[in-house]
Amino acid sequence: MSLMASYYIYDLSDLYHFGWLPTNSKDKYLVNISAGFDEISNILIEKYPDAELLVLDFYDPLKHTEVSIKRARKAYPRHTGTEQIDTSSFPLKNATADKIFVMLSAHEIRDPKEQIIFFKEIKRVLKQDGQLIVVEHLRDWANFAAFNLGFLHFYSRGTWLNVFKQTKFFVKKEIKITPFITAFIMEKHGNSL
Repeated sequence: MSLMASYYIYDLSDLYHFGWLPTNSKDKYLVNISAGFDEISNILIEKYPDAELLVLDFYDPLKHTEVSIKRARKAYPRHTGTEQIDTSSFPLKNATADKIFVMLSAHEIRDPKEQIIFFKEIKRVLKQDGQLIVVEHLRDWANFAAFNLGFLHFYSRGTWLNVFKQTKFFVKKEIKITPFITAFIMEKHGNSL
């Protein structure tokens, strides 16, 4: 079941085509933050040809000890120019990024305190009118059906909404890309869910 769900999610769905995310010609500076398993930087370069892309990798083998991310990092080489960062400090000035992408990687931060610090740092570097896009599997029935006990590796929708609330992000839109994948599009200002 998990192989079929993975094939549907990663090969057949619109996940990596980004049809679910409207582009904005005003977006000139993008940041893609991953745990080193980066499948979207090349896609973002094509989708936003006039924008500059900074690629950051927060993976720290002493803090992020899940076996699955170690396997994924071996399977895919890092994007050229990727900068290694700590979750608490990004090499960016305040309010510089138009869009920040954290795709299928935020759940690798297992420590709740580290999660809050990470999202506060994202908020620091995001422009006032910028957007944060977080894409994740959720700890829900669909992912339980697909991945059995592996769904415990993910966080619930409520947990994510609590993290976003604590870091003062407002969920502008929540999109179910597939029954297994959810995108949260957030801003510094707006109405929260």
